[in-house]
Amino acid sequence: MPVSQQQLAAFADQLPRRIPLDTSPRHLAGAGDARHVTHALAAAGWARTSDPFSPEIILRSPQGRCTLHFDPQSVTSAWWRLRAELTDTEPGWYAEFGELVPAEILGRLTDALTTPPPTQPPDPFQALKSAGWLLSDAGTAHSPDRMCHVERCPDQESLRGFWHVETCEPGHGTLLGPRIWHARFDGPVPDHLVGAFITGLADPTPLQRGMFDRTAHHNVVQEPSSRTPEQVVAAHANRLDAIRAQIRAARRQQPPAPPQPRPGPAYPARPAAHR
Repeated sequence: MPVSQQQLAAFADQLPRRIPLDTSPRHLAGAGDARHVTHALAAAGWARTSDPFSPEIILRSPQGRCTLHFDPQSVTSAWWRLRAELTDTEPGWYAEFGELVPAEILGRLTDALTTPPPTQPPDPFQALKSAGWLLSDAGTAHSPDRMCHVERCPDQESLRGFWHVETCEPGHGTLLGPRIWHARFDGPVPDHLVGAFITGLADPTPLQRGMFDRTAHHNVVQEPSSRTPEQVVAAHANRLDAIRAQIRAARRQQPPAPPQPRPGPAYPARPAAHR
């Protein structure tokens, strides 16, 4: 169902009570507001299939193939699970994301999921290199603060392999300390979806958080934001409008369904001939 005016009003009502802060780097900004993801999918026609009175949210795509599961009470490290079912023409795949994955970065992926893929998917490693990340020959990249790591792992059962993103505490004598959050893409996740997520991760633009919002680590840098709460609300509403417009445009470009044959006239049965 679409996002209602009441839901948008509830989103807008919370922002004026928070002192906005520009927060960077993105991988340490904290989870943010999950509605950045859920409102956008609702605008794209995804339907909630879970109990509306439960904190657990399950959204299903209009075609029924993709499902997003958000469980803030999960006993595992994955609060977000995104799954595409196997079809006659497309393979199935799975992705999961930890509690402190910024919603804005995950929203880059879900936005890409609801629109036609680009002819040339973004190169994740090129986006990271342009943002100053450190690349190695082993198919890995490390953020400048050495706390976030992107790796493309080979898979003996698949020629594609899988992607793994992890943000960790600074290691003491080792590269990785305790994990803060993770993202994992299993199976043949489309390249443009992985690229959208990693490009969003590499974006140097700060994310906006409230003064008392939970961040992922004390190394995060926060400064007073030049954006007002009203501007944030307007940007959120404009993004939803743009998604709706893209969905309508994509539907108009779809070829019309072939006409169905019209049933012939129903003639009454001929009476049996008398002998």
